[in-house]
Amino acid sequence: MEDVLELYAEPYDPKRPLVCFDEQHVQLVAETRMPRPVAAGRPALSDYEYKRAGTANIFMTVQPLAGWRHVAVTAQRTKLDFAAQMKELVDVHFPQAERILVVLDNLNTHKLACLYEAYPAAEARRIVRKLEFHHTPKHGSWLNPAECELSVLTRQCLNRRLASQGTLTHQTQAWTAQRNQEGVRINYRFSLLDARNKLHHLYPSQP
Repeated sequence: MEDVLELYAEPYDPKRPLVCFDEQHVQLVAETRMPRPVAAGRPALSDYEYKRAGTANIFMTVQPLAGWRHVAVTAQRTKLDFAAQMKELVDVHFPQAERILVVLDNLNTHKLACLYEAYPAAEARRIVRKLEFHHTPKHGSWLNPAECELSVLTRQCLNRRLASQGTLTHQTQAWTAQRNQEGVRINYRFSLLDARNKLHHLYPSQP
């Protein structure tokens, strides 16, 4: 935990960008009857019945100090999907970075070894050399601002019936573009000192 909190206290460095990564399962839901659109003096109406339309996955990448985030929608969250996200981080989003500091939880797919399963050894090594993983503690994923950003996405964008992966992609891209344009930053206030003062069970007194 202290490792992650120290990262959040560091100033912004474009050569060593700090990004936070998380993912979320999404249930796709379709209408069984055409909703009635809103009209003058009449609210929109949707039937209470719905039809399950499969599932999808959302990968969330956030750069808290820069007010930037990226959302990727995939059919699933396999090791290969994770490896593709890390490659995109290196080659597309931060190609000029010397090192990318990535905060993520301890999910079984969040391993550098996944890159060697997805790409030839030389290519995997090239990507791995640009990445520096910092895992949140077990049961401590709340320390990851990407989880907070996923919560905002859920409230502002996913609180409706989305019937397909294509629709989900379109809606999340629109949400991401607007939020990036507004430059919404994440001011993480839980400090290392706060942890030592409040989480006494993690800092037992020395004899």
